[in-house]
Amino acid sequence: MTDLTEIKAAARKAAFARRKGAFDARPAGAAGRLSEVLAGYRGVPLSGYMPIRTEIDPLAAMAEASAYGSVGVPVIQAAGQPLKFSRWSPEGALKDGPFGAKVPETDDYFDPEILIVPLVAFDAQGGRLGYGGGFYDRTLEGLRAKRPTLAIGFAFDDQEAENLPLEPTDQPLNMVVTESRVLTF
Repeated sequence: MTDLTEIKAAARKAAFARRKGAFDARPAGAAGRLSEVLAGYRGVPLSGYMPIRTEIDPLAAMAEASAYGSVGVPVIQAAGQPLKFSRWSPEGALKDGPFGAKVPETDDYFDPEILIVPLVAFDAQGGRLGYGGGFYDRTLEGLRAKRPTLAIGFAFDDQEAENLPLEPTDQPLNMVVTESRVLTF
């Protein structure tokens, strides 16, 4: 395999299998370490995500952070476009969004300064392999052009990989939080 598209597809397939195993064996309270990290950023506007499929669930940490400031979730606008972020609260009404993720029923957009980023795989240098749509890469590039923006990957330990097939357009993570550790880059 020499074509980068094929290499990334193979890397995603292997990573999805590792993530499913970790999801099936997930410990209770997996978001506890994420809550600890976010406590150091009380009041800073942030975005989490509504977990789909076998993604690690950040909702408990997001709910805790919402007591101190704005918390949002990503809303896909269209293919090839950056994400927008709509304010979310634990008790807020939700509707179905693209790709099976729920989004707030009423749009209330804002720019977060911290993004909790879902992923398929990560490496020990802050590289991230996503689903392949480029949404987070475009979004982080745009937000970082305006001001410093912290990208925190949230994943299971088993999602770590070596030699991720990355491209120059792939935006690096500043940190990865797993159920057992915090990696900073």
